[in-house]
Amino acid sequence: MTSIVVLGSTNMDLVAYVTKAPTRGETVTGREFRTVPGGKGANQAVAAARAGAEVSMIGAVGADDFGLRLRAALEHSGVDTDLLRTVEGPSGTAHIVVDDEGGNAIVVIPGANGTVTSLTHGDEALIATADALLLQLELPLSVVVEGARAARERGVRTVLTPAPARALPTELLSVTDLLVPNEHEAAALTGHTDPHAAARALLDDVPEVVVTLGAAGCLYATRGAEPVTVPAPRVRAVDTTAAGDTFVGALAVALTEGRPAPEALAWASAAAALSVQREGASTSMPYRTEIDTAAAELEGHRV
Repeated sequence: MTSIVVLGSTNMDLVAYVTKAPTRGETVTGREFRTVPGGKGANQAVAAARAGAEVSMIGAVGADDFGLRLRAALEHSGVDTDLLRTVEGPSGTAHIVVDDEGGNAIVVIPGANGTVTSLTHGDEALIATADALLLQLELPLSVVVEGARAARERGVRTVLTPAPARALPTELLSVTDLLVPNEHEAAALTGHTDPHAAARALLDDVPEVVVTLGAAGCLYATRGAEPVTVPAPRVRAVDTTAAGDTFVGALAVALTEGRPAPEALAWASAAAALSVQREGASTSMPYRTEIDTAAAELEGHRV
């Protein structure tokens, strides 16, 4: 098994399911409400663990009931939480509205995540043991940069999901190996709405880019080669929450196992397609046997 460390957020997702999301100033009646463990970091950790890697989580939860539930959910999926801190105050929360077309709108309140501003010696030692470090932008930027730099110094591959979208400093991009934005984040980073143009621009800063395109699949670009588009399986989406995190977690597993990029991307796309057919964030994520089966069926259809 490959070893993956995730430096990232843990949030309790407070999810309201509605027929149509409200516009500004509008009140609608929802049909269901759920609390579901999430956070981009925790989601990627669960996705990678279920996809077959040994996964450890670095981050923080609050000293509240949500914190207990978030830690338990990670451990239930096989994620090591020895370096997941518990701090005074509330855990992070994400307030999510999901409509009948599977679309979502999200407000994140950092809570305990905002206290993770630097690495401990234990964090650095753990990163040094990994095959890959997964990063996102729901922790303070200072620790994201510090984590990426620590990984680079130790020869550990870094995979950065630039979400929520924001300008990225050169000091972070210079120690990022693989950048995985969605098409909206890629446009925000580069000013190019065309994913191919955005990917080309991003290659000026990082050696590899995967732009996720939702139902259209993903675009892989690396320096010195033609970009590759991998189509997504055609499925009916029920809830797209955490589909991107499912994709990144599975992709990291496939790449650290040494699979060629096109194969790894197809496998990760199969995992994401399975997740959008289920409600919830981490609760929707598939296990390795499910991904293998779905990927094999897709390959059989292509042949």
